[in-house]
Formats: sequence, C-alpha cells, structure tokens
Amino acid sequence: MAYTDALGTVHQPAPDARIVSLVPSLTELLCDLGLAAQLVGRTGFCIHPWDVVRDIPKVGGTKDVNLDKIRALAPTHVVLNIDENEKATAEALAGFVPHLVVTHPLRPRDNVGLAQLMGGVFCRAPQAADWCAAFEAEYALLRATPPGPPQTMLYCIWQDPWMTISRHTYIARMLAEIGWSVPDLGEERYPAFRWSRELIDSVDGVLLSSEPYRFTEAHADVLERQIGKPVSLVDGEMLSWYGSRSLQGLRYLRELARR
Repeated sequence: MAYTDALGTVHQPAPDARIVSLVPSLTELLCDLGLAAQLVGRTGFCIHPWDVVRDIPKVGGTKDVNLDKIRALAPTHVVLNIDENEKATAEALAGFVPHLVVTHPLRPRDNVGLAQLMGGVFCRAPQAADWCAAFEAEYALLRATPPGPPQTMLYCIWQDPWMTISRHTYIARMLAEIGWSVPDLGEERYPAFRWSRELIDSVDGVLLSSEPYRFTEAHADVLERQIGKPVSLVDGEMLSWYGSRSLQGLRYLRELARR
C-alpha cells in the first residue's frame, strides 16, 4: 500500500528508513510510534521526549537547517512541514535525499491522517492505529464538552513586532473547537499588527502564547493593565503542536473551555 503526503507525493512503505525530522512535534510522534532507533537527525527544537531525542544528532533549527550535517547522515527520508520549514530548504534537500515527506495539518482531525501517514510510510501501522483510537476518544470528549459563549481572542505569538495568527492556521482551528475565533487581520498566515483602540475593542481578550516567543505571566499582567482587556498566558505547545502532543492539547482545550 502506498501513502500520499501533503504535496501529493506518493510514498511506498520503507521498513529500513533512515529518518531526519525537521518538525519538533513529528519527532515526538515518530518516537511514540516506535521509530526512535531510525531517527538519525533532528532539529534543536525537537525536545520531546527528551530522554530519547537528546542522543540524536542535531542538524540546526527548523528554519536554519545545516544541509551539510544532513548530507553526512545519509538519510533516506526527511520529514518536513509547510509552515515550519522553508521551501528553499526542501528544494535543496531534494537534491540529495531520496524521499521528502511533507506534512501540513490544518485542523485537529488532520492528526488522524498524519499518524496514518507516518505509521504507513515507516511501517508502524498498528501503532498508528492505536494512537488514532486514543485521539478519537479524546476528540469525542472535547466535542461532548458544553461550549461556552463565542469569543474573539487575539492570539499573540511574538512581540517587536507584535504578531498573531490567521483564521487559516492549525492554532485558530484548535481554538474554534471551543467557540473561540481570532480577528481577521489580512491574508498572511502569521500577520504583524499594531495595537489600536479599534483592535482592542474588537476582541474579548488576548492570549499570549508561551512559544515561539517566551511570553510570561509578567507580560500578561503588564499588557492587561495597558489595554484594559483580559490577557491570559497559554501553553503554546498544547495549541500548536500536532502529532503526539495533540492528545494533551485536546485535554487542554477542555480546560480552557471550563475556565
């Protein structure tokens, strides 16, 4: 059986694959599917599960990939993501890596197909099926959670410049599961913005993500006093990491809904 990735590339099962993962959340998923021994490279941001990945060679970051290090590792497969990794990186890798597995989950339910893709290509289909069953159980619990009142939340991922997310991102669609929408600030997936009275008046609250910018409770306290709207620090991994961490992410969403 063949498996198709986000770009429509067809992949045959590869039981002896040598894998470099350039996507932190997928590094974690590959480990959970029992593929740690076949992971020959990772980014410096691939930190889960730490007791497993700490001994896997690093090949740079998600954006600043060291191509020479990857070439020296001689992988048969490199796992990428359209949002996380640069197109130029993928094009360069295509010159010497036999197989690029490109992913692009856009909503929580896409995690099922993502796990099936990883499990299928790397011959861990039974483990992927077990993972998908666990996901479906968590997702059913989330769907059964009574929704709160609809709210518009400005989700901040960076400052200097301030940046947020569009409605077309995985994070926005996670928030939509509990009735929270994000303001429409243009066509960019991660637009920069300036604070204005009009913007502040258009939202019910602000969410400061713990990643990629390391917002803290101190940032939230200062901003809340400045804008006069509720500001909360949220766990960015729970809302933006697909793959393995999405199981915890669905539980985290239920906690947010109860708040």
